[in-house]
Amino acid sequence: MSSRTDPSVAVLMGGPSAEREVSLSSGHECAAALRGEGFQVTELDAGPDLAARLAGLRPDVAFNALHGRWGEDGCVQGLLEWLRIPYTHSGVLASALTMDKERTKAAYRAAGLPVAESRLACAAEVRARHVMEPPYVVKPYNEGSSVGVYLVHEAANGPPQLSPDMPEIVMVEKFAPGRELTTTVMGDRALTVTDILTDGWYDYDAKYKPGGSRHVLPADVPQEIFDACLDFALRAHKALGCRGISRTDFRWDEARGRDGLVLLETNNQPGMTPTSLAPEQAAHCGIGFGALCRWLVEDASCDR
Repeated sequence: MSSRTDPSVAVLMGGPSAEREVSLSSGHECAAALRGEGFQVTELDAGPDLAARLAGLRPDVAFNALHGRWGEDGCVQGLLEWLRIPYTHSGVLASALTMDKERTKAAYRAAGLPVAESRLACAAEVRARHVMEPPYVVKPYNEGSSVGVYLVHEAANGPPQLSPDMPEIVMVEKFAPGRELTTTVMGDRALTVTDILTDGWYDYDAKYKPGGSRHVLPADVPQEIFDACLDFALRAHKALGCRGISRTDFRWDEARGRDGLVLLETNNQPGMTPTSLAPEQAAHCGIGFGALCRWLVEDASCDR
């Protein structure tokens, strides 16, 4: 980073992914917070000319508020490494790993972390027959924010009718019943545990629309489960090589105790919207939104 007292920050947002609107919301919120912290901020909607715009602007730091493919899968991280612009959140390898759900699970297993049974399958095969005994979940193996997720109930008459825009290869995962828990890691510290309550499936709308879900913070769960979430989230963060902040999501089947706790995925660039979980957890731990954004900028580097 520059030695100036008011570093220039380019907030990268938008982009071409399925999570464009969420990213724009995250980016605007972060840009406003960073201006409040005294930084010189430029908001950049990440298009095909992003490299040229960054090369001309030469910011001290790129604040990565992109979500989804190209923004959190290692692509823009590689561009920033090439331009030698320090950036926030995880580096190339960790970003590619966390965006690929199957490789994420391989890293979890290698670290001794519990996961639900799953397999990759051709979308055509999934449309034709049950490739796993219901109930199960079908989702793209390289998208986030519950984009394109199908829940196949135990009483389903047939296989799911996946939309035509689903990728050719999808993940089929045994449905893990129970409560939705999540933990944010900031640097080398697991913050707390949130219990996410919804009236139905925790889908895209439940995540991002006001009133779509209720967050119980801290989660009212047994101390053993609370501590396990903190431990597993930090171990996942380290196993994947994440930097900055990450958020790991769990399902917990109360009837099975600790054996009922499984990791679903790790988000290497958690949402930074008004309804997002990571800023909410940071605030609970005494870290305001502006301070969180400042910490991310000060943590930025190349070669992450």
